[in-house]
Amino acid sequence: MSKPRAVVLVSGGMDSCVTAAIAHLQYNCAFLHVNYGQRTERRELKAFHALADYYGVEHRLIADLTHLKSIGGSSLTDISMKVATADPETLFHSKHNDIPTSYVPFRNANILSVAVSWAEVVGAEQIFIGAVEEDSSGYPDCRKEFYDAFNSVIRLGTKPETTISINTPVIQLKKSEIVQRGMELHAPFHLTWSCYTNEDRACGVCDSCALRLRAFQIAGIEDPIPYILKPDYR
Repeated sequence: MSKPRAVVLVSGGMDSCVTAAIAHLQYNCAFLHVNYGQRTERRELKAFHALADYYGVEHRLIADLTHLKSIGGSSLTDISMKVATADPETLFHSKHNDIPTSYVPFRNANILSVAVSWAEVVGAEQIFIGAVEEDSSGYPDCRKEFYDAFNSVIRLGTKPETTISINTPVIQLKKSEIVQRGMELHAPFHLTWSCYTNEDRACGVCDSCALRLRAFQIAGIEDPIPYILKPDYR
């Protein structure tokens, strides 16, 4: 019996990599990647194709959402804004009351809208996204209630016979647990990229690098990608 189809959002980072590994177990996966004018757009796209090749994914969609760069408001898309250096006290121990400058306004809703359109056409029943709520930068569009609400939007805005739901398999995991789950599934972390600023060697000091390095350090596993700096964030 053939596997049911799922659309998997693959940014090229570690969370989407593990999400793809989970989806691959039960679904015939179609991979979706979005270019939105982010600083490391080329490197992330390279990671996306490497992951798609690794999992033998034939159906790939590269969506152009560069209007997000034109809108601006994020240090990931506006080069006049500085990408903040990670503050461990704030990043790891606060309740994230302040939204970081790396937040791209309503990005995940834009991405999910593309995913739903594609899923409805190709007959996918699940959309997988590697959102993480508990141990992340505190983005509002990474919360479970956001995806619960978006599932209601899908039900209301698609054909009556369409049954698509958003699957967030790592949303309640800590980053270190995501690393451990990825190791269990032989996820190819060496093919991924997480740095917000660099495309050759990860900086090691932006929020994304700090969260990733800390996760590997707590898990007791060496992160396989190259870094300029590798602070101990434990």
